[in-house]
Amino acid sequence: MKNLKEQNSLKEIKKEFNYRDPFLLEEQLYEDEILIRNTARDFATKELLPKIIEANRNEVYDNDLFKKLGKIGLLGAQIKGYGCSGVSSVSYGLIAKEIERVDSAYRSCFSVQSSLVMQPIFDYGSEEQKKRWLPELAKGNLIGCFGLTEPDHGSDPYSMITKAKKVDGGYKLSGSKNWISNSPIANLFLIWAKDENNIIKGFIIEKNSKIKGLETPKLKVNLL
Repeated sequence: MKNLKEQNSLKEIKKEFNYRDPFLLEEQLYEDEILIRNTARDFATKELLPKIIEANRNEVYDNDLFKKLGKIGLLGAQIKGYGCSGVSSVSYGLIAKEIERVDSAYRSCFSVQSSLVMQPIFDYGSEEQKKRWLPELAKGNLIGCFGLTEPDHGSDPYSMITKAKKVDGGYKLSGSKNWISNSPIANLFLIWAKDENNIIKGFIIEKNSKIKGLETPKLKVNLL
């Protein structure tokens, strides 16, 4: 049996347990991380939360959402330079957490822009590509999407059948993608395809009148 001292110690532990923060992460954050977290929380509470019921019931989307996120420096915040905030990975995670707290769909939009579009351009793009697209993506003037998933193969790159054929002046892409977040509203596409040697490559495509055959229909769901 536990002695009195051990019993009192256990009572003290139970008394101090915080179910909202069981690992006491709050105590481990730096001041700048708390400030960024609070900024994201304030935005999510005031801008997203009041609109979430209407958005889901009536399929209404705020076309200025990305510009609002960009105005307070939340888009691509983990990237240094090119108009981005350059915050820590922890801060970026806190931003995502606060948006997720309101709605997972909003957080997906944010993560696709910041992690799946901006980060690959920053990591693997040319200097010209970085200067051309990252500042506009950070401001929310451009909305990006990440085209990997396919109707018959999911997100399996090995089984991907979208092709990229070398032609005069660039590449010709052929194939279909599905369940691509942001695609109906995106004007910058990061598309993954296999070249003629079956090597997977990423292609940046701007949606404009010169692009033929690019369609981004709205996903329709039939409920039984």
